[in-house]
This record gives sequence, C-alpha cells and structure tokens, in this order.
Amino acid sequence: MAAHRKPGRRSAGGTTARTAFTIALAGAATATAFDGTGHAEPELTPSQVKAKVDQLYQEAETATEKYNGAKEKADSAEQRLGTLRDEAARKTDKLNSARESLGSMAAAQYRDGGLDPALQLALSDNPDHYLDGAEFVDRAGTRQAAAVAGVREELREIEQLRGAARVELASLRSRQAELSRHKKTITGKLDAAKRLLSELSPAERAQFDEGAGAGSARASRSASGGRTALEAPSSATAAAPNSRASAAVSYAYAKLGSPYVWGATGPDAFDCSGLVQAAYRSAGVSVPRTTYAQIGAGRRVTRAELLPGDLVFFYSGISHVGIYIGKGQMIHAPNPSAPVRIAPIDEMPFAGATRVV
Repeated sequence: MAAHRKPGRRSAGGTTARTAFTIALAGAATATAFDGTGHAEPELTPSQVKAKVDQLYQEAETATEKYNGAKEKADSAEQRLGTLRDEAARKTDKLNSARESLGSMAAAQYRDGGLDPALQLALSDNPDHYLDGAEFVDRAGTRQAAAVAGVREELREIEQLRGAARVELASLRSRQAELSRHKKTITGKLDAAKRLLSELSPAERAQFDEGAGAGSARASRSASGGRTALEAPSSATAAAPNSRASAAVSYAYAKLGSPYVWGATGPDAFDCSGLVQAAYRSAGVSVPRTTYAQIGAGRRVTRAELLPGDLVFFYSGISHVGIYIGKGQMIHAPNPSAPVRIAPIDEMPFAGATRVV
C-alpha cells in the first residue's frame, strides 16, 4: 500500500509575490499606453496640418471679430465715463461756489446777531440731511431760499452723474474682462497653429506658404523690406459704382503686402474688417468695425450684382470680409500666414455681400 503523504501547504508569500508581479506588469503596460510610448500619436500629413491650421485661423478670426466688437464698446464706455466725470467735476465746482455764497450770507447774519437755521444746515458736513427737509424754505428769505434751492439742485445733479458714472464703470470693467477672454482665445489658437507649422519640414512649410499666398506676386517688396504700393487697375476703379467705392478699392490695392495683425486697422497692418474700415475711411465713408456690423451697412446685393468696392462676407458666422475688385476677385487680409492680398472669392464659403455707398 502506497504511503499517503500530506499535501504540502502553499506558501502564502509565494502567491502574494506572484500576484504582485502580475499586477506590476499590468500596471507597467497600462502606464506605457497612457504616457504615449506604447501608442504614439500618428504624424499628421502636410495636408492635414494645413486643414488644422486653416481651422485654427478661422476660429481665431471669429474670436478677433468678437474682440473688435468688445473693444469698440469698451472704448465707447470709457469715453462716456470720462465725459460724466468731467461734468461731475464742473458741477462740483459750481456747488462749491454756491456754498461759498451761502457762507457769506451766514457770516453776515452772524455779525447781525443770528444765523438762520437753514444756512446752518446747508453749511454742515452733511447737507443731504438738510436738503431732505423742506421746512427751511419758510424760515429763509427769498434770496436765501433761491441759493439753498440751487445747492440742492447741484447736489441732485452731481449724484445723478455719479450714479451714471458707476454704471459706465461697471460696463467698462465687463468689456475689459470680455476683451481679456477673447484675447486669450485668439492667442491660444494662433499659438496652436504656430506649433503645428513648426513641425513641418522646410520644404513642406515653403509649400504651405505658397498655398497660403504669402509669396503673392501681386505685392512686391523692395530689397530694404519696404512695401511698394501698387496702383489699382483702371478697370477695377472704373467699374466701381461711384467715386467713393473707387477710392476704397484704390486704397486696398495700395495696401497689398501689408501684414495681417489681429485687431489692427492700419495704416501699416490690418485684420480683415480693419482693412475694410480703413479703405472706406480713406474715401470719407464711416463703416462699422466688425464683420457682423459691416454686413448690415449699406444695401445687400446678390453675388451676380457684385461691383468693385462691394464688401463680400464668408462663413456662416460672418467672420471674414474682403473688398470685391471684379472678375471674381477680392482684396482681403487673410490671416497671420499671409499678408493683404488678392484672392478669388471662391476661396472661402460665400455668405453674402453689401454695397456700402
């Protein structure tokens, strides 16, 4: 009969060690997958980089137009605030003169043996309490009543001005915060585009720049780096509906090769709506600052009705604008990868057009 041997007891420590080793291997594999060493991000092709960069530029331009609108409102609020503060200062000076006049009356009454209660209150550190009561009128003479009523009116007007200034200050601070948000969005989009472009080889980047029109033959530069202005062809200016539209087209031609800078309105750099505003300003015509407002300026025209000087808008959000010059072409400020240049209006999704004058 075979001897029965008691089964050996498993080592708890060995089991634990094997389990720990297995978990460690799994953890290492997981960590490798998450830190990207196991599954690296696929490299983008040059065409994919261009598509992503174009999208980032469009998103940045949308944010730029929002920034331009917020800046316009902030500038207006700041101007109104300054006007209110100036008016309050003038009213305060007038109030001080009125109180000095009351002080002279009080001094005269004191010398004559008494000080009218109304004047005592008017000259106190807290004249508002005095002004809340109307019974002083019965105790003051006609001259004193008129003087005190003047003080009361000045105080009321000053308080109204200060209240309006507080509203404008709150509006200004809100616009400034909005500007900061849009600026952060713009710089973030442009930085992301710059990083993508930096990953291209020199040959790929040259191809990208050529596709973007950065080397447009229509805008020449001298050896010193300065821009040589080009005169608008007579065919474009002659076909414009009027002299002001013709002048705007001429201005746009003269700015070919100028750099794109978001938020800029010239004279040496522009964003898309800034170029439009500057071109018509040179012709003596005031147009709004942003693409959203510019499309509402003047009279809407169809694509078939386009004439040189008309404004052409793109994308569903109306985030880009150019100046039509005829034959399906426009002059516009595209994005940071290309200067002010001539381009076909078919280059982007057409959204509408307007004739300013």
